[in-house]
Amino acid sequence: MAIRTFGPNAVDWEERVDLDRLRKERLSRLHGALNDSSLGAVLSFDFANIRYMSATHIGTWAMDKLIRFALLVRGGEPVVWDFGSAARHHQLHNPWLDYSDGKEGPPTGARAGISTLRGAFHPDAGIAEDVAAKIAAELREHGLANEPLGVDLVEMPILMALRAEGIDVVDGQQVFLRARRTKTRDEISLLAQACAMVDAAYEELYGFLRPGVRENECVGLVSKVLYDLGSEYVEGVNAISGERCSPHPHVYSDRLIRPGDPAFFDILHSHLGYRTCYYRTFAVGSASGAQRDAYVRCREYMDAAIALVRPGATTADIVRVWPRAEEFGFPDETAAFALQYGHGVGLSIWEKPIFSRLVSLDHPEVLEEGMVFALETYWPAADGWSAARIEEEVVVTADGCEVITKFPAEELLVAGRKYWTVGGELNTRREAQSHLNTSHGDGAR
Repeated sequence: MAIRTFGPNAVDWEERVDLDRLRKERLSRLHGALNDSSLGAVLSFDFANIRYMSATHIGTWAMDKLIRFALLVRGGEPVVWDFGSAARHHQLHNPWLDYSDGKEGPPTGARAGISTLRGAFHPDAGIAEDVAAKIAAELREHGLANEPLGVDLVEMPILMALRAEGIDVVDGQQVFLRARRTKTRDEISLLAQACAMVDAAYEELYGFLRPGVRENECVGLVSKVLYDLGSEYVEGVNAISGERCSPHPHVYSDRLIRPGDPAFFDILHSHLGYRTCYYRTFAVGSASGAQRDAYVRCREYMDAAIALVRPGATTADIVRVWPRAEEFGFPDETAAFALQYGHGVGLSIWEKPIFSRLVSLDHPEVLEEGMVFALETYWPAADGWSAARIEEEVVVTADGCEVITKFPAEELLVAGRKYWTVGGELNTRREAQSHLNTSHGDGAR
């Protein structure tokens, strides 16, 4: 498998990501997972599943609103009921949803419809009942009214209305996640491109980090770099520094970064729907022995895990090389969850497979070629407040894996140094920068 990255533009002189192939192969995989299940159809309110099924998207502003829904029946084509004018836009610009066979009228796969706005509509307005009636009509038309309907996420009024229509509602999320478990060649290319954008963000962040900047300023810088590069959505930048590193709070603040601080970051964004989860750790100004020791330990756990990744290995094989929760200060695996961790990455941040001592030893999952997942390690320093955090995204290949997160992480990088050593002399940073620019061109570090 050759994992290549391209420019984001379409060109006639090079084969790049084939978006039509992407749409067709995703839908084919979802049909295969549905056919392998006991379900007659799957109904989705989850934006990632709707996008995987129908290749439609109306913006990240709506991701938490559960306002749109899509249905796929056995042997049928996706039907999307969408928010307001979005349905009309799909009819005009999404020809893959046109099943009209040349007949007049709007494409049959793109329709106007609305859910309950997470309860904002008056319960007596009949919105939930209308959604259920639309789904029931489709199931009856395809002879599937008596077959189980798998649903990924659902509000209680919708669930009750579907059951009032006589529909047997069951868990459908596993069908979607089985389909999305391995990635197509185009999905892998998009995931690699998403990582390349974060590579660039880390390069800018490394040059920016110094004593006196705040965590939230780092978040702003990274967000701007990603949006300037064409990111669809910066989901979050987890910026953690100083004594906030242990225990890990999982949220950035306005803390001022000080000389000698550790600082680690997780950059999560979306490129054409495909996400990243990508930690890096720096020391700012200088690094203590405790910080360096913690980083070495964190890196060793990462390297041991990556060395085991290949088709046929299991999630249990990976987590066995990671420390138990009690070894780094937590009472059990629930309390330490997501510190020594792995998870699939695709249209969502956490997909199959999951790597954690909480579940993987008793319920191992087999690794397959084409899986893309992130592996995360963490280690608290002996000083009681510093810590190291590293994350790499890998693609499982025929005989091993390839790492697609490229910003250097083999050793702890120190950002914002006040003094540099050049030619055996101790110089101020300005003098060192001048020397390097003269020797290697502007921008050298």
